[in-house]
Amino acid sequence: MSRPLHVVGLGGTVRTGSSSEQALRIAVARAAAQGATTRVFAGAELARLPMYAPEAGDGGPVARDLVEHLRRADGVVVASPGYHGSISGLVKNALDYTEDMRDDALPYLADRSVGLIVTAYGWQAAVTTLSALRAIVHALRGWVTPYGAVVNSQQTGFADGCCSEVRVTEQLHTVADEVVRFADLVAARRHQVLSGPQPAER
Repeated sequence: MSRPLHVVGLGGTVRTGSSSEQALRIAVARAAAQGATTRVFAGAELARLPMYAPEAGDGGPVARDLVEHLRRADGVVVASPGYHGSISGLVKNALDYTEDMRDDALPYLADRSVGLIVTAYGWQAAVTTLSALRAIVHALRGWVTPYGAVVNSQQTGFADGCCSEVRVTEQLHTVADEVVRFADLVAARRHQVLSGPQPAER
């Protein structure tokens, strides 16, 4: 490895300190503890993204920063609340910006490990949201890690960056551990591809 692994977290809600944002930060902190560099795009920042429209051109500074970090990413952690049985529009809009990476040597989320976290007020919405999120990441060519964390916010609380349930913290750590482990396995190939000619250089 010529550089540390880079892990990007995105998710949360427009409410600062939401359960999904705190769960995301716990997982990303675990990746950082294993030596990865990290960048979190939480709800307040994602809310500044315009609705993705390919014909509109530049989506602004947050969009440029998000895409730049996703291009560098070896692993990604996505955390969404369960809204009406699926992911939030905020998180889906952020993922839509990977369309700007369609012509990259590694398009969309190709060769990136992607860990998933869902928080919902009940189990049914959480499970259907996790399934929807898996399908989206597969469509973006990302490698979804086997373990996905589902957090029932009816039963689990977060405060000051900590979770009230040790079992849930362990689940979030498992997501991060799998992201880092897979990213490390494919890092050599990713870096070889990315060090070659890129579309803009041809």
